[in-house]
Amino acid sequence: MKEPVSKLLLFGATGDLSRRMLLPSLYGLHADRLLPEGLTITGTARSDHDDGSFREFARAALAEFLPEDRKDDAAIASFLERVQYQPLDASTLEGYGALAAKIGDVSGGLAIFLSTAPSLFEATIHGLESVGLAGDTVRIGLEKPLGHDLASSREINDAVAHAFPEARTYRIDHYLGKETVQNILALRFGNSLFEPVWNAGGIDHVQITIAETVGLEDRAGYYEGAGALRDMVQNHILQLLALIAMEPPARFDGTAIRDEKVKVLRSLRPIEAKDSGQLTVTGQYGAGAVGDKVVRSYADELGKPSGTETFVAIKAHVDNWRWQGVPFYLRTGKRLPARQSEIAIQFKPVPHSIFSSRGGQLQPNTLVIRLQPEEYVRLLVMAKQPGLDREGIKLREVPLNLALDHEFAGTRRRIAYERLLLDLIEGDPTLFVRRDEVEAQWTWIDGIRAGWDANDTKPKPYPSGSWGPSSAIALTERDGVSWTE
Repeated sequence: MKEPVSKLLLFGATGDLSRRMLLPSLYGLHADRLLPEGLTITGTARSDHDDGSFREFARAALAEFLPEDRKDDAAIASFLERVQYQPLDASTLEGYGALAAKIGDVSGGLAIFLSTAPSLFEATIHGLESVGLAGDTVRIGLEKPLGHDLASSREINDAVAHAFPEARTYRIDHYLGKETVQNILALRFGNSLFEPVWNAGGIDHVQITIAETVGLEDRAGYYEGAGALRDMVQNHILQLLALIAMEPPARFDGTAIRDEKVKVLRSLRPIEAKDSGQLTVTGQYGAGAVGDKVVRSYADELGKPSGTETFVAIKAHVDNWRWQGVPFYLRTGKRLPARQSEIAIQFKPVPHSIFSSRGGQLQPNTLVIRLQPEEYVRLLVMAKQPGLDREGIKLREVPLNLALDHEFAGTRRRIAYERLLLDLIEGDPTLFVRRDEVEAQWTWIDGIRAGWDANDTKPKPYPSGSWGPSSAIALTERDGVSWTE
């Protein structure tokens, strides 16, 4: 049962995530009258603001990052009335008493959004607990990734669990807040035509790509210690894989859906060191051009040589009855030619072509689920090209499109954090990641990294503006498959 809280506490309230996403999202919910009446929003960070200066900070963030059609002076003014601020050094206990006094009575429920460095989690949890901000009426949202391997993830989760049981812990993967990601469930389980062929009997392979054109930007400190495997594959890509591969849940709720996802993640075939060279590719971008922009290499941007991977491609398998023998090709990288996130499901060809004797060439059907920058679902089907066919039948692949922006043109498209913040406030865990999911993901990822270490695998160079090392192409071409681009 949903239990909306009456207060929200934002850690890291002056950070980039808050400016770009959290404050605009909360304003959007406020403007659409979706926040509980009387909900207060308390920001906290090291920055030395008072209520007035933080409200001006928030006003500036809204001015910069809100779309023009969402700016409304009256709505912004009433939103800022909800907002207050208390400075805090989260690493020491000294300021938590003042924070608790600022927030006041939490018997009506408090939701905490923790957007700080994981190294501060334990101290923050201890501080909250010491002043009564971790009781039964308090739930906490944690921005992923949590840790850099299974051991560190368990350490963080143990620290959180000391004060917040699993039922009051909400681990955030912002990809799960995207409308198109949620539409995977509607597509699979709301349409009778897909489920009968959504298995090894009907699907040849699955591709999941998250491609970025950007380089390090302002994330050098984090990224150098993480790399593409931990940054993208461990959370976003494996969550997408789980949604594609999961069994039908009994109902649409947080327990049933996450139960099925974790079964998939535990069924991932471990990639052993002896197979690592055949099943994984790792790369690092060099100098080159992305679009019309000349860019430097990763090492030049970082200012020193590095062994951190900025590109990963993996051939994965899910060892269960539904997916036995179906390869899942996973790919992510920085400084690639286009910014796109998509899932491509290629079905098996028809068992017999009646058109081949008349010159007709068939292509297997492909379902493409594009997450960004556009949002659409496209099914590629075969159709006959108009004509009298005196020189043979000509068949052509044509798309059946569901463009969400077009089909739902009258509905405002929300950014992922609007949904996730509202679910945190209301207490709906469905789109958040459970601890057993996180640990299953890290178990598989740690196995890959152990194989790289055992084989002394170094990332292969690739020019910026390309689709990664040539060995990534070979990863699929060995199976007669080409990456969708």
